[in-house]
Amino acid sequence: MALNTIDAKMLSKMFLAGAKNLESKKEWINELNVFPVPDGDTGTNMTLTIMSAAKELVTLGENPDMDALCKAISGGSLRGARGNSGVILSQLLRGFTRSIKTLNVIDIPALADAFEKAVETAYKAVMKPKEGTILTVARGAAEKARELCDDGADDLEVFLGAVIEHARYVLSQTPELLPVLKQAGVVDSGGQGLVEVLSGAYDAFLGKEVDYIIAEPTPSAQSGPRQDVQAQADIKFGYCTEFIIMLSRNFNIKAEIDFKAFLESIGDSIVCVADDDVVKVHVHTNDPGLAIQRALKYGALSNIKIDNMRLEHQEKLFKEAEKQKGGVAEAASVTDENPVPEAEEVIPAEKKETGFVAVSIGEGMNEIFKGLGVDYIIEGGQTMNPSTADMLEAIEKVNADTVFILPNNSNVIMAANQAVGLVKDKKIVVIPTKTVPQGITAVINFVPDLSPEENTEVMMEEIKNVRTGEVTYAVRDTQIDDKTITQGDYMGIGDKGILTNGTDLVEVTLGMVDAMMSDELELISIYYGNDVNESDAESLRQSIADKYSNCDVELQYGGQPIYYYVISAE
Repeated sequence: MALNTIDAKMLSKMFLAGAKNLESKKEWINELNVFPVPDGDTGTNMTLTIMSAAKELVTLGENPDMDALCKAISGGSLRGARGNSGVILSQLLRGFTRSIKTLNVIDIPALADAFEKAVETAYKAVMKPKEGTILTVARGAAEKARELCDDGADDLEVFLGAVIEHARYVLSQTPELLPVLKQAGVVDSGGQGLVEVLSGAYDAFLGKEVDYIIAEPTPSAQSGPRQDVQAQADIKFGYCTEFIIMLSRNFNIKAEIDFKAFLESIGDSIVCVADDDVVKVHVHTNDPGLAIQRALKYGALSNIKIDNMRLEHQEKLFKEAEKQKGGVAEAASVTDENPVPEAEEVIPAEKKETGFVAVSIGEGMNEIFKGLGVDYIIEGGQTMNPSTADMLEAIEKVNADTVFILPNNSNVIMAANQAVGLVKDKKIVVIPTKTVPQGITAVINFVPDLSPEENTEVMMEEIKNVRTGEVTYAVRDTQIDDKTITQGDYMGIGDKGILTNGTDLVEVTLGMVDAMMSDELELISIYYGNDVNESDAESLRQSIADKYSNCDVELQYGGQPIYYYVISAE
């Protein structure tokens, strides 16, 4: 008998199947990326985003209610969102789940409403929506769903199949909307990722065999310590601490991240699962009292269970020794001579008016930012876009009234902006830096005596004067920006596209600089990566200085992977 409604159990299966299908296709989706650069691409970012939600979902068990399911999908994808495509996917999921969270089952009219809410939410999250992208595919699916619903569709299997088929058609048309896709001979990678999620979900609805396993099982808050693992390893944290918080105050995404960050500061093996008005907690720590004391801020506690894992560990070793040697083995005991180490006291930094968080891409770049006074470095950028959760963790560790975030990558700006609305106790300002040199310029132009608003205005103005070029290699053959590129070619990429390409690294780099330059520029900064030796970098610097004798030309070690040179002109 055909299903005409979807309950929470079925929706859970469909979501996990969609996530697994996307994960299995992520490398292929990466290959669709127009720019043939070896970055953390669309497929990777979307997969990390949806898997963050999937991992929260599996903690709910086999029979979750709709509200709990929607919270796991929305909250998990929000925290795990990486890159523009991942943030847009998280917003689609957020809008969809908002529309259905109060329902017991979903029928065709409810699905049509949810598709429309998903698209509305995602479009609102993008400052300048561009057609021919994942947004276009999502809107096409929503429009088809509404059309079928209004025409009286009553067979859910036929309805879903038709919506997905139309999504595939809209995806096939994306090259007609974005010339760069047509020139490269590909469809939009984000739109392809969305179609794979929908297709996987549809397979589960049809009852096809799907592998729902997301990751290795995590110890639940109801289980004891893993004795087999403990018998083979030293125990850093001695007490397995478990309890349930009966919430009496709001435990939103920010509160959950704060609480998890605190648990991480005092222990490991952390499980923290919010479910309606209760929170299940599991942590290994040397001071259970600290975990309990912090938890009491959110409500009353129940089901408290504390096990001394070191004693259990000794018993395990003792028994294993008896079995292996046929006798009694000496086991070290926890005595005054071998005390349980105390948790290290966390001394917060003195609070200040303004702090900085910067995304960076290499050891040398990190040191430059630190030398300029940046408080917290998030490593990632080009090769792995940080998530919204990474942003929130960094913000939490900066003890300042106002925190400026420098994304330093166009694909990180949306995740940074998404974090702004989740922080209530600090003023967060995102300076939309698209490159590391822009971030460096922003910090250099910060004036402590100015207000946050005045500094924002100054930094926003100054980063407009920075031109950036980056030299990397092509991971596949393609046709883009009227250039024929062969796999393995060096490419000089400017602010608005590929400037040069070829087989000689120095020629490509010098050609890129030539394309960047104009008469009013006065300073050229060269940051060489970890695949370039200093003597070669100095030789390049001299060549540029000889040609542009009216400019100061600086050379610094950036240490960035993937990109041989990052060069700015201002």
